[in-house]
Order: sequence, then structure tokens, then C-alpha cells
Amino acid sequence: MGFLDRFRKKGKEKIVKESTKSMSELERLCGDDKETYEALINTMFLDPRKIGVSTKESAENAKRFEKAKDFRRAKLWYEIAGGLSIYEGNVKKVVEFFNESQKISPDTKYLVLKNPEKAVAKAQEYYHKYLKA
Repeated sequence: MGFLDRFRKKGKEKIVKESTKSMSELERLCGDDKETYEALINTMFLDPRKIGVSTKESAENAKRFEKAKDFRRAKLWYEIAGGLSIYEGNVKKVVEFFNESQKISPDTKYLVLKNPEKAVAKAQEYYHKYLKA
């Protein structure tokens, strides 16, 4: 194994460890509430400040792609808008955006829609604890 191969491998291990650590923090915060953890694990951003677009821009992109019949991209943008709404603590928008995404792709079910108030509250707790800046 060459020098670069060892470096690449260590870099990948570091990324996996960091990702695992972040996920375990959310899991620890949710505790025994596996339903809320499962609802958030695939919908919330661990650090939404790094996304680079606003909720409004994401929603506009989703609507534009939906109108153009590009449902794959529309679904993605609705998911981004929903994830950013979780960060903002806007339950109404979380429901709106994930419902729109689910309409476009009926095979996709978002657990966050089961109890959005509880999921958003737990996400807010995570953000206040881990995103101090």
C-alpha cells in the first residue's frame, strides 16, 4: 500500500468517525424516543448553516422544478426546504414541504409528519446544544 493509499484510508476513517459521532449525539438526545430519532435522522440537517440556500430559495426551486415536471429535483428541493424549516423551528412549513415532497413521490413516507411538533422541538434542542454559534 502506497503513501497516498494510507492517507486516503485515514481520511475516510476520519469522516466516518465524525459522522458517527454526530449521529450518536442526536440519538443520545432522543434517548428512548426511537420514533422521533427515526423521524429526524433522514430529514434534519446536522449543521444547516452550511447548506448555502435559504428556505425561501429552496421552496422556489422546488416549485419551479415541479412546474417543469422534473419531479426528482422538485422532491429534493422540497426536502431541503423541509430540513431548513426544521432548523428554523417552523412546524407549519415542515409539514407543508414534506407533504409536497410526499405528493410528488408517494412511495416516500416521512416519519417527521407523524408528530412534527415533537420532532421539531427535539431538533431545536439539538441545535441549541450543538450549534452554539
